[in-house]
Amino acid sequence: MEGETAKLTVRLPKQDVEFAKAYARAHGLTVTEVIDRYLRRMRSREPQALSPEVEFLTALAPADVDAKAEYRRHLESKHR
Repeated sequence: MEGETAKLTVRLPKQDVEFAKAYARAHGLTVTEVIDRYLRRMRSREPQALSPEVEFLTALAPADVDAKAEYRRHLESKHR
C-alpha cells in the first residue's frame, strides 16, 4: 500500500469475515492487503477516457456505418 492510509470499519456477515481471513492467511496476506488489491483491480478496470488519437480516428467513420457489418464483410472478402 502506498501513500496516506485511513482506518475503516466494515460490517459483514460472520461467514464472509471468516472467509476473508482464511483467504488472506492461505495467500500469505492480511485482510487489508486483500481488500487493497481488490480495490486497485476494480479501479484499473474503470473505463478510461479515449486518447485524442483514438477520438480522432473514431470521428473519421460516419455515424450511420454499421461497424460490425463492415468488419464481417472485410473478413469475408479477406478469407475467400
